[in-house]
Amino acid sequence: MPDDNSQNLISGGHLVAKALKAEGVEVIYTLCGGHIIDIYDGCVDEGIEVVDVRHEQVAAHAADGYARITGKPGCAVVTAGPGTTDAVTGVANAFRAESPMLLIGGQGAHTQHKMGSLQDLPHVDMMTPITKFAATVPDTARAADMVSMAFRECYHGAPGPSFLEIPRDVLDAKVPVDRARVPAAGHYRASTRSAGDPEAIEKLADLLVHAEKPAILLGSQVWTTRGTESAIDLVRTLNIPAYMNGAGRGTLPPGDPNHFQLSRRYAFSNADVIVIVGTPFDFRMGYGKRLSPDATVVQIDLDYRTVGKNRDIDLGIVGDAGLVLKSVAEAATGRLNGGASKRKEWLDELRAAEQTAIEKRLPSLRSDASPIHPYRLVSEINDFLTEDSVYIGDGGDIVTFSGQVVQPKSPGHWMDPGPLGTLGVGIPFVLAAKKARPDKEVVALFGDGAFSLTGWDFETLVRYDLPFVGIVGNNSSMNQIRYGQAQKYGAERERIGNTLGDVHYDKFAQMLGGYGEEVRDPADIAPALRRARESGKPSLINVWVDPDAYAPGTMNQTMYK
Repeated sequence: MPDDNSQNLISGGHLVAKALKAEGVEVIYTLCGGHIIDIYDGCVDEGIEVVDVRHEQVAAHAADGYARITGKPGCAVVTAGPGTTDAVTGVANAFRAESPMLLIGGQGAHTQHKMGSLQDLPHVDMMTPITKFAATVPDTARAADMVSMAFRECYHGAPGPSFLEIPRDVLDAKVPVDRARVPAAGHYRASTRSAGDPEAIEKLADLLVHAEKPAILLGSQVWTTRGTESAIDLVRTLNIPAYMNGAGRGTLPPGDPNHFQLSRRYAFSNADVIVIVGTPFDFRMGYGKRLSPDATVVQIDLDYRTVGKNRDIDLGIVGDAGLVLKSVAEAATGRLNGGASKRKEWLDELRAAEQTAIEKRLPSLRSDASPIHPYRLVSEINDFLTEDSVYIGDGGDIVTFSGQVVQPKSPGHWMDPGPLGTLGVGIPFVLAAKKARPDKEVVALFGDGAFSLTGWDFETLVRYDLPFVGIVGNNSSMNQIRYGQAQKYGAERERIGNTLGDVHYDKFAQMLGGYGEEVRDPADIAPALRRARESGKPSLINVWVDPDAYAPGTMNQTMYK
């Protein structure tokens, strides 16, 4: 850009970039448009990488994924009108998943307001219901200030997305530097970490010390707050069986004596004290109805509005999951009186329930059938993962299978869309994870329907040289929906609107410059995964799975109950 330092002028786009830099943003995900190009110019000057994708939904999902992986807010920049509407799904997903990100959208010039300018739409009105903050930047001098304000709002209560619309004349105009407020890094928002009400902490410590059959669910907020060590210390000190969901998976490694997975329903039906950490009573929890009515239920959450929603509780604590759990462990220290050791019988009871569940599906996990049973596929993937493997699930029925079998071996190494159930997050999450953590291996399982939604950005991964191991569980169907149709309308109508073509995704990967391989024999899964890893390229292993095998969660239709 022309040097305006002699006049001490700065453009709106460069002010935006300075504010992004102050927040610690290292990369923006974008699809270009004439309304937003001055932000790119500013990012170049500030050393912020500009990663361009093929669809704005991918940009928004990647910003969401970046936030989850790094713990810092992600940022996507899209043009006005269809650029912004294309990003709506990504923002909505981040909203339900409590993921802090900023979407910046272009807008026609103020001087053309209500004149029918190119791509003019009421973006703020559309974004308000699915963000924590949505606003228009009214003046160039306010650009950096408004960006900082938007980031601040991302952390009000539970994290979430913000949206800023910036008219083109505001973005392109230049103002004297001394007229613009540019908040300094680390000086425009306070810590939101709270350890909760001290009296409630003491009460929870007392409940857990005296509980005979306690159980705890460690949800996504354990990872969001980076409270892994505190969670581990609590469950081990008090010898509590721990279940994990969402981004909380991997808090305890597989094989840990307090790590449980398949006996959750049994535990929640028989426990006397149940602690729910960072998980709402939404459809995944049966709206709270799957907890024993006789149990003492405690809920810990960052958001006051979530605590006690959909189900009565005995104790609610609003605060940072890590700090709350740390405080509870400290409060319980010295008061155990051997109580923790007495829970061995309870843990043995749950371990027996786990083993029963494993033995029930063991034949499927080891099945040599062709087409390949989905349980065999996800079992092979689980065996393939290392401590450095970030696992991403993007699909319906196939990912429901994986949720029962795949166990990440480290904290923060599980990514799925979250409660919005959005298909198509896989490739954007790969992009975010590999960009943010190039030292990590990324392994992604796709349903063939889910991959199709954002799969063209496989080319983006090739273009940026971001290798990963991708697996498509291909049954040429949207099977989770197909099952429901078969049950409701009969076999003669089960194939309406849910059947896909037999697409060779391995050849798709090869066409775009990646590694691709087809698998029809279950014995070939593990060697194919190893070859994909060794290829050093973005890869897709196209695994033909049995279209008539359904996950238990699909057959129970639990997502609708």
